[in-house]
Amino acid sequence: MPKLSLKNVVKRFGDKTVCNGISLDVEEGQMVCLIGASGGGKSTLLRCINLLENIEDGEIFLDGEDIAIPGLNPQPVRRRIGMVFQSFNLFPHMTAAENVMLAPRRVYKRSRDDLRPEITELFTRFGLAEHMNHYPDQLSGGQQQRVAIVRALAMKPEVMLFDEITSALDPQLVGEVLDVLRLLKGSGMTMVLATHEMGFAREAADKVCFLKDGKIIEEAPAKTLFDAPQHPDTQAFLARALK
Repeated sequence: MPKLSLKNVVKRFGDKTVCNGISLDVEEGQMVCLIGASGGGKSTLLRCINLLENIEDGEIFLDGEDIAIPGLNPQPVRRRIGMVFQSFNLFPHMTAAENVMLAPRRVYKRSRDDLRPEITELFTRFGLAEHMNHYPDQLSGGQQQRVAIVRALAMKPEVMLFDEITSALDPQLVGEVLDVLRLLKGSGMTMVLATHEMGFAREAADKVCFLKDGKIIEEAPAKTLFDAPQHPDTQAFLARALK
């Protein structure tokens, strides 16, 4: 059974169909990269998986359970599926550590003292130990994005979704965030990424999906899709993206 399975997912905004019958299986421990031009449906698909958007049709299974049933409480699902966005969304009046502790304290009613050892371990693991007590405006964009990833991991999710998390960063800061994704992959985290980082997708992904007009046009192992794309639309996109 796949860890995550989408069956004919449809999402509309008014008359516009943004996800048009998308089906996708993500195995436990896999990294799946979603590529394609802006407006192809990548971000909306991630938001549907995290139940931030209700779908019009289709099914989304997590460990075999349909989590997209109308009326289902999304909060237990979101504890299992973490999501990191383009913008860091850190509270400016809280230190990095306080930002990371906030959700576990509220959701699991755990104290700061109880959380501190595992939070410290997370900061250390991702090269942020010396920044735990810094405020967001004292951190670089790359450091803030890494804190946002640590914040999501503090909830101990089973699946992580990443929505273009390097797009707001200066080019010299992108590498440090991609290194965090490599660490997560090495730890066996199940991940789905929308990304414009073609080199990273080719190197690190287990599977790559090319989306256009709300559909998965082509899906293949990373090396296969980049080295020998089959669909003309995929070929045209990669010809532009890899210039």
